Amino acid sequence: MDSIIVRGNGPLYGQIPIAGAKNACLALMPATLLSEEPLTLTNAPRLSDIRTMTQLLASLGAEVSALQDGKVIAMSSHGDIASHADYDIVRKMRASNLVLGPLLARLGHAEVSLPGGCAIGARPMDIHVDALAALGAEIELRDGYLHAVAQGGLRGAVHQMRFASVGATENFLMAAVLAKGGSRLENAAREPEIVDLARCLRKMGAQISGEGTSTIEIQGVDRLHGATHPVVTDRIELGTYMLAPAICGGEVECLGGRIELVESFVEKLDEAGVAVEETPKGLKVRRKGDRIRAVDVVTEPFPGFPTDLQAQMMALLCTAEGTSVLEEKIFENRFMHAPELIRMGARIEVSGGQATVHGVDTLRGAPVMATDLRASVSLILAALAAEGETVVRRVYHLDRGYERVEEKLSAVGAKIERIREE
Repeated sequence: MDSIIVRGNGPLYGQIPIAGAKNACLALMPATLLSEEPLTLTNAPRLSDIRTMTQLLASLGAEVSALQDGKVIAMSSHGDIASHADYDIVRKMRASNLVLGPLLARLGHAEVSLPGGCAIGARPMDIHVDALAALGAEIELRDGYLHAVAQGGLRGAVHQMRFASVGATENFLMAAVLAKGGSRLENAAREPEIVDLARCLRKMGAQISGEGTSTIEIQGVDRLHGATHPVVTDRIELGTYMLAPAICGGEVECLGGRIELVESFVEKLDEAGVAVEETPKGLKVRRKGDRIRAVDVVTEPFPGFPTDLQAQMMALLCTAEGTSVLEEKIFENRFMHAPELIRMGARIEVSGGQATVHGVDTLRGAPVMATDLRASVSLILAALAAEGETVVRRVYHLDRGYERVEEKLSAVGAKIERIREE
């Protein structure tokens, strides 16, 4: 099992290219099931989760090829498509449930295993089930599988979600584009990944409006055609690497970054004493002073502060001047990185969905263990600013969401390497 060794060594300088968004790509890939014509994605991230989705789509009968060192994904679902998404693949990744809507739209029936993924909360499927049931699907859980049938095909409908779930919004969108008649989704998720999916579906011939707002309108069409679409920049990878010079000092330009993707995050960085400057190539980040100031953070659905940047922000605040309070409102169990940061000398108190961080002068290197995807990279960020050597174990989590971390951080001066432990 791989580990990553980090030796804190001061400021970072240079450029870091930001990949295409993992969460956008994982929603775009199942859209190939909606058409018999080819769908090609450019600017794709090279991640283990993308390989898992490739495996799942191939098991359903789609043809999927990685081109140009994995940055281009060429897909075609022109043949017979199976309706059964098997547990052995689906259990590896939460986003596997995004084949449910497309399979229902294309075939009128689907059997999809309950998904797996990071251990950061229950993330129930009932919001997805309710959204698809509004379109006429009958869904029941048997033997660990969601068995879905749409007798006579899906029908357009108005549905209001009780929570602005990103995944349920994506499943509803992909199902409704081929439903009979018009649909309206209220309290829809507004994330950039939703906007990116809607734009891709529109290139394929779908009739969608309102993406990026809480109300999305869809007029069903008879068929979709092929398209080529670039995956939007990964706002979570962007925010993560923006924190590197904030924690260590120095100045780093994140290539491909745009402020509108991370506006609430940038506001908190400014409050904490971090300068963010737009450039023709992306975003340039540096500290304003010698030390970060404490700030309070509350995670919220987009456009609020992203839950997927909470762990990384906590790493920054561990050495801030003063006391910060982080409140997690999206997922339970998402402070599992706190005990590992404490091993490095951080002063953190966790109570339910709230963490209080008392800034310390310095962190110290220590052996730590990654508990989930975002926690793993938060430990690497903390290690960059720590005195001595940190060994981060169980980094297979990291590979699900960050491509070539060691390469990108080494290029700006970090002392970081991956080792294989027997």
